[in-house]
Amino acid sequence: MRADWFLPVLRSPKPDVPERRVSLLARTARRILPAAFFSNRATKQRGLFRRFLRRLGPVWLAAPCRRIVQTSCFVTFLWLFFVACWPYSATPTRSSAGWIPAEFDFENSSVLLVADVTAGVRLPLKSGQEVFVRDDSAGLNRASDAAPFKVVSVDASEIKLELAGETSNIEHPTLNIEETTSNAETSMLDVERSMFEVLSLSPGPWSIHEADPAAWPAHYADNLARKETVAAELFLVIDPLVSLSTGIASRSWVWSLGCAGIILAACVLVPRGFCGYLCPLGTLIDLFDWAIGKRVTRFRVSGDGWWVHIKYYLLLGIIVAAFGGVLLSGFFSAIPVITRGLLFTLSPLQTGAAIGWHQMPPMNVGHVLSIVLFFSVLSLGLLRPRFWCKYVCPSGAVFSLGNLFRATERKVESSCINCNKCIEICPFDAIKPDFTTRTTDCTFCQSCGGVCPTHAIKFVDRWEVSGLKIENDPPTNETALGRRGFLSASVGTASGVLGGLFAATGTKSFGANLDEDGLRPVRPPGSVPEAEFLQICIRCGECFQSCPSDVLQPLGFQQGLEGLWTPHVVADWAGCASSCNACGQVCPTGAIRALPLDEKRRARMGLAIINESTCLPFHGEACQLCVDECTAAGYDALEFVAVGTEVDELGQPIEGTGQLAPLLIPDKCVGCGLCQTRCHGINVAAKGLLERSAIIIEAGNDHEDRLMNGSYIERRESEAKSRETPATSTGTYLPTFLDNR
Repeated sequence: MRADWFLPVLRSPKPDVPERRVSLLARTARRILPAAFFSNRATKQRGLFRRFLRRLGPVWLAAPCRRIVQTSCFVTFLWLFFVACWPYSATPTRSSAGWIPAEFDFENSSVLLVADVTAGVRLPLKSGQEVFVRDDSAGLNRASDAAPFKVVSVDASEIKLELAGETSNIEHPTLNIEETTSNAETSMLDVERSMFEVLSLSPGPWSIHEADPAAWPAHYADNLARKETVAAELFLVIDPLVSLSTGIASRSWVWSLGCAGIILAACVLVPRGFCGYLCPLGTLIDLFDWAIGKRVTRFRVSGDGWWVHIKYYLLLGIIVAAFGGVLLSGFFSAIPVITRGLLFTLSPLQTGAAIGWHQMPPMNVGHVLSIVLFFSVLSLGLLRPRFWCKYVCPSGAVFSLGNLFRATERKVESSCINCNKCIEICPFDAIKPDFTTRTTDCTFCQSCGGVCPTHAIKFVDRWEVSGLKIENDPPTNETALGRRGFLSASVGTASGVLGGLFAATGTKSFGANLDEDGLRPVRPPGSVPEAEFLQICIRCGECFQSCPSDVLQPLGFQQGLEGLWTPHVVADWAGCASSCNACGQVCPTGAIRALPLDEKRRARMGLAIINESTCLPFHGEACQLCVDECTAAGYDALEFVAVGTEVDELGQPIEGTGQLAPLLIPDKCVGCGLCQTRCHGINVAAKGLLERSAIIIEAGNDHEDRLMNGSYIERRESEAKSRETPATSTGTYLPTFLDNR
């Protein structure tokens, strides 16, 4: 079995050396493309293809397949992060008002609409498109009155619509237009009549909608689903350290463990192929080394020092800490490092440039720490190219250990002339001084095969032993584990274990206070219980990138190191959009459950608390911002009630006393924070009437739903039934709350 994917050095054929078999891909390309693209082996003249790769660089010329895959994965990662996860490409469904019904065809269930020239913007409709029509005339403007139609034809001022899904003809109504106007309300109450017949009784105007106006808005959710040709969290779920450490820390099955198992199984055939081909952080480090690292050489270190095995000791510390219930992989795993780094450096620039710089949320010390960590990883390239990947990356250590079960391997034949070119080009320090392979470090990148002048390097099954080069020639001076090596390994292992234990103990001792008096941040809808949330969330930042208006922001050190970079709702900044469920869809570990939109809008992440001492209506000042916002969002959890009403000696209210003030209906409130956002934005930030919003979203104390599994809809229904059950024999009804777990 051969797995050679490199482009061998061009050399003249020799009579006593058999020609390498040309691959099927190369033979097909020669039949399709012009001969000028290919090199002439007899004259050693390079073709256009080789000349182009040579301009790109020696690694491109040596292993173009690897570079193409690596570049494609990096571009895919950037697309998923900056395009698929970016929420601002979503637009609410549009509508067009001012259409007058001009002609009804009851035989074909169709209607011709004429545009009112004073009505404004028109929808860009096309034939075959499904739309919804609603009668906007007086008394007939309920959203439930919308009916589905299909566009038959469109021109500048007329649209012909046909009732969607209607199979039977409709009898002409007996009422004429004059009767329609006076009997419209009666006609609408006749639920037995078809929507088409009811609409035909109205002279208009009608409005046309892209989606059912009675349906819950879903433009953010639909936008993400439309852009996710592959899962936005793809690279996070195939980083095995993320899934492995999360499963250990939470003592539970994490769904992404299956994806990690698949990539580890694939690396049996392509040893450590994730590092050589797929990892976007490795590609970014390559770019840094090319742009900066190779120009700054004063900090260079040798390839033989105490640092060469840091990744194994770091991996050991992460696993030990995970057994202690503390998740450290988010700080050091490859993919969380790059996603969080891009989130705090480039993502604000993307949002600011496209939406407005006012949309950039403020930074805290957690942002600074993450940015420093990200640039520290890149700056390690000043010590040696790909220093992080070679010696530090714990995700790479997982794959290095996986290489022990490899089925394929780099081999060197006896025709090797000890030219040293393979060692010079190897990006992972995987070639020994005798030109054989350090199998745990080899990523199968095959760059060495593409620069070997004698074609002595091959990639075959690990049991291939024929015609191989003699090992330790020239001498490598590498011996079995001696006293110094044993001491170094012992110190490193002890450091890893003690470091993991210290991190777990220290983080728990100075971490989140989960008692009733502790800080309980408002978590995203669908978050699992707080203790499990802190063990499962890997602080990758995907939820922040996908959140509209930056409702979710990273926590600083309010919960110690344990809560650092975890998402919480900042309702003073923005509220949770009712049409969005992106945070759960992109979460790679299930810390935020992937909820359908109908489940998400019933998941309570907090409860709105009205401060009557500062709320303006309680003091006789007109304000209905929170009520309007809650109604517009579709929750209807706030309503006006009379407060401060005085009564006479008979107990009757005195006319002219009291005022209307907002009252919360807890059963309907989900803690989205839109009310708080509105109050803070107007009464605090714009007018300066208050120092703090008069309505605040609070979590904890039975104010939130934190379920590991199960339905939020069923939970709400169960709560409703429990409130209907008499609590005492006197007939008093008391509200009851289910246990949060």
